Amino acid sequence: MVKRNKQILRGVLMLTYLAIIAVLLFLVSSLYSFLNTGADRSKMLHTEVKKVEQYLPKVTWKDDGNEGRKISAQKIAAVQNDYLDAWYVKQIAYKTNTRVGIEDYFTKSARKNIYANLDYNKLNKTSIEATTLEHNLDIEFFSEDGQLIVLKDTNAIEYKKVFKDEKLILETTEVTSYKYVLLLEDGFWRVRHMVKEASENFKNTPVKRSLEFADIKGINYYPQATPWNMYGDEFDIDIIKNDFKIIKEAALNSIRIFVPYEDFGKANVKPEKLEKLKKVLDTALAENLKVVVTLFDFYGNYDVLDWTLNQRHAEKIVETFKEHEAILAWDVKNEPNLDFNSRGKENVTAWLDFMIILIKNIDKKHPVTIGWSNTKSATILKDKVDVVSFHYYEDLLNFEDEYLALKEEIKDKPIVLQEFGLSSYGGFWRPFVGSEEKQANYYKEIQKVLTKNSVPFMSWTLYDFDVVPKEVLGRLPWRTNPQKKFGFINNKGGKKLSYKYISKE
Repeated sequence: MVKRNKQILRGVLMLTYLAIIAVLLFLVSSLYSFLNTGADRSKMLHTEVKKVEQYLPKVTWKDDGNEGRKISAQKIAAVQNDYLDAWYVKQIAYKTNTRVGIEDYFTKSARKNIYANLDYNKLNKTSIEATTLEHNLDIEFFSEDGQLIVLKDTNAIEYKKVFKDEKLILETTEVTSYKYVLLLEDGFWRVRHMVKEASENFKNTPVKRSLEFADIKGINYYPQATPWNMYGDEFDIDIIKNDFKIIKEAALNSIRIFVPYEDFGKANVKPEKLEKLKKVLDTALAENLKVVVTLFDFYGNYDVLDWTLNQRHAEKIVETFKEHEAILAWDVKNEPNLDFNSRGKENVTAWLDFMIILIKNIDKKHPVTIGWSNTKSATILKDKVDVVSFHYYEDLLNFEDEYLALKEEIKDKPIVLQEFGLSSYGGFWRPFVGSEEKQANYYKEIQKVLTKNSVPFMSWTLYDFDVVPKEVLGRLPWRTNPQKKFGFINNKGGKKLSYKYISKE
């Protein structure tokens, strides 16, 4: 018995010893791994900069002008990455008045001025929200030892908003030329010195655009089975082709479609989505239908530091289709005024202004518009858009007066009723409110006003829908159920009474 107890005790001691050794080895290996994380640049950076997702201004390189050593394409890419990272980190610092990340991208001497500015801004309750939208880079000198670069950045486009006590006091877009000295330290390029050589306000030269809106009789379009998900896995161009034939046979000549921002890949637009959009435009062209393309659907950030990603998105889509013969106009955003309360009117309108400039610089032919949700907001940026577009879902009795008042204020540009309609829903959540008869009478009466005043229009929408995604109106049945019944064609494919007035009274 005693012998057996000794064996048990010996076994317990051995197991305890092994456990202690295992714990010690784990702690030593963990410490070793921690100490070696400094070799991983992505772990070194306090800000964990990931430009692929956060910061992508347009960059153009000049091929000539280099002096000193020849520089490889790989080295140029490294310089560009670190240079843009430095801009991004500095913008975060000036927005938040914190020093996080500055040490990683600026040498000790360069940090002094930045820290002084941050301290001054913090003391005076000042902050700066800024981004750069375009850089034109040239390496003027690359030292023999490969440790120093003189970088010229010509006509960089910068947007800035300056706040004092959280109130906007300055908003500006500038074209500025810089000269930078970069030093190679710890494996990446830090800013050693910066000089602003020239700066002036950004000027956008207006371009005369073709306008074909006077005779527009159109409709907002989604396939019946996939509303708000037109380019998803169930995309079927044959269904769309058949729908476009129905639209054309209804004596309509145009459609409005929507490009969802995230679904299309945000900054990195997905080729397969572009291919689907091309098929839609090709099909519209075959049916002789013009297309208003509404961009940035389901987007609602507007933050200045998000602008470069938005820029990449819009550039890709507009550049790809600017020569397509089906395009009637680019619609920057659907009902952006609904974001005024949550995102701030100044933030939203500044973003819209930037997008108008961007799209016009890419496509110098097609008009640009914004789909405002009412007549009251339709005058915002009226001097920047080519066409004023508004939606109307209020009392029909007031429509003509509101339209004429808007026309009195905007005399030099086309005005389009871009969305309007009435739900035929009269179920549990809205008993006795809607019916097919009431919907038909609504279209009969509004078409009289549209004809009388020669108002271009695009109604909402071709089909009733079985499902309205929660992202559109949430989950509340008294909101979603009426939205399902705005169509001229019911969910069984039958024409509703309103179909008689789809294009005229």
